[in-house]
Amino acid sequence: MRVVIAEDSLLLRRGTIRLLEDAGFEVVGESGDAEDLLRKVRANKPDAAIIDIRMPPTHVDEGLQAARTIREEMPDVGVLMLSQYVEENYVNALLEHGAAGVGYLLKDRVAEIERFTDAIRQVAEGGSVLDPEVVSHMLGRRGNGGPLERLTERETEVLGLMAEGKTNRAISQQLYMSERAVERHVTAIFTKLELPVTDQDHRRVLAVLAYMKNAA
Repeated sequence: MRVVIAEDSLLLRRGTIRLLEDAGFEVVGESGDAEDLLRKVRANKPDAAIIDIRMPPTHVDEGLQAARTIREEMPDVGVLMLSQYVEENYVNALLEHGAAGVGYLLKDRVAEIERFTDAIRQVAEGGSVLDPEVVSHMLGRRGNGGPLERLTERETEVLGLMAEGKTNRAISQQLYMSERAVERHVTAIFTKLELPVTDQDHRRVLAVLAYMKNAA
């Protein structure tokens, strides 16, 4: 799998490249700023771009703006955003045009090799990934009396894992229940949130995340 990485910290960027290459990825471009990132992505057409949200010159949201451009010009390129902190406004901005092929992880997850590389593969394949801390923060809004209040505690757990991009099988393994039981919870979640059921995991995540964002 071919990737481009954008991170202004040279030390972190080189360390991440080493991890990715050891995991079998081909790093076809690296950048220290958003402008150079766009040049590298346009030239190399990678499967995925790994982008730090805060980049030079202002270190505010240059990476996010570059990600938007990539999604508009090259929708087949998966985008995985990295951030130092949970920044919900950036999550919402990232998802405003849909969640397919998009991910958001905290930088600490880079050290969790399996989680990090799985996230890259998921966005490259059109899936969606949100960091568990982001999901917990969003689900923490259940107390506002909205439709999320209709969910049971177990359904909320399942919803959180769905939003992280996990399949029914992965959810069943993590929660120690059968896949059939997970399917029943998923069906209940969509019914209570009045969302259509779909067989495509990334589409169901898109629907749930869109609902969570609009209900926030």
